[in-house]
Amino acid sequence: MNLRINSFFIASCILLFTACNNDKKKQEEVSLIPEAKAYQTQIDGKQTDLYVISNKSGMQAAFTNYGGRITSLLVPDQKGKLTDVVIGFDSVSQFVKSSEAYFGATIGRYGNRIAKGKFKLEGKDYQLTINNGVNTLHGGTVGYQAVMWDGKKVGDSAVVFTYLSKDGEQGFPGNLNVKVTYTLTAKNELKMDYEATTDKATVVNLTNHAYFNLNGSGTGTINNHLVQINADKYTPVDSTLIPTGINESVKGTPFDFTTPQTIGSRVDEKNVQLINGKGYDHNFVLNAATSGLTKAATVTGDKSGIVMTIYTQEPGLQFYGGNFMKGKNKMKRGSADEFRTAFCMETQHFPDSPNQPSFPSTELKPGQVYKTQSVYQFSVK
Repeated sequence: MNLRINSFFIASCILLFTACNNDKKKQEEVSLIPEAKAYQTQIDGKQTDLYVISNKSGMQAAFTNYGGRITSLLVPDQKGKLTDVVIGFDSVSQFVKSSEAYFGATIGRYGNRIAKGKFKLEGKDYQLTINNGVNTLHGGTVGYQAVMWDGKKVGDSAVVFTYLSKDGEQGFPGNLNVKVTYTLTAKNELKMDYEATTDKATVVNLTNHAYFNLNGSGTGTINNHLVQINADKYTPVDSTLIPTGINESVKGTPFDFTTPQTIGSRVDEKNVQLINGKGYDHNFVLNAATSGLTKAATVTGDKSGIVMTIYTQEPGLQFYGGNFMKGKNKMKRGSADEFRTAFCMETQHFPDSPNQPSFPSTELKPGQVYKTQSVYQFSVK
């Protein structure tokens, strides 16, 4: 009798212990995404909020309509543990005050740089706001990362952001209606669909500026991440990071990622392009697929085993290795944005395309629809 009671007692304890551990695990996973109230305030007379989506595999993502940005992205590592692979903040107020405004944001009207903020379109000269040395970067002084979008959650696994970029905003012509849909798919993909229409000829180059660390936010250097980029050529830049206009072969250079290489293996070589970019901050000319999406790149976290594979309809990929991160910002869960602790893979048209006739055009005219898709797919090795 006593033996039966003891066995029952032991079994009950085991079940209780297991249940407590499972509850604790769920609480830890939920806590990886900040509370919604940290993202609920008023900016420019509009209500900010946090939009959390998920898929049936347990992957989760959080967004805010301030900057139409992704704030958290939880994916399973090789042990099945959910890992937040996106660098960001714990509240919307921190994004507003940040010395680095682009964390996770939807970028526009023109992602990347335009030389001296000038371009000519249909015979008319345009001058944009200057915010990056002598050039315009990511749409100017107040790009899409610093405006309020209208957000709407669609079902459990998608969120839609819309924004009207008015004629003359930051110097760009035309009223541009922008729509971006972020979706988590059953294949553990973060799918990004961009659309835009205009009432006047303009230039458009939309992208997302998520900062990634596949070992998890706040886990240190990304120099040991393994990278492969499907590009035989890249666009060299001058000292202000404007393309020279000539696409050069990556062969025999530190920019050859046609076979897997760690980010840090050649980043400190005495190469004029690495000096200009203070590391990797360059556009790669993707080897376009004959149909469908182009497989642009694969990145593998050295500690987590998380693999991020990027697909896109865009002709270029800007690979940025976190060279300008200086530890000035306190990030999620108390970490800091230290030097090269995150990387960006921005699918895009080429920098300075409005001034480079040989580059793929970024012009959009009335009656046309700007439409492009990019996908970050996650798996484990």
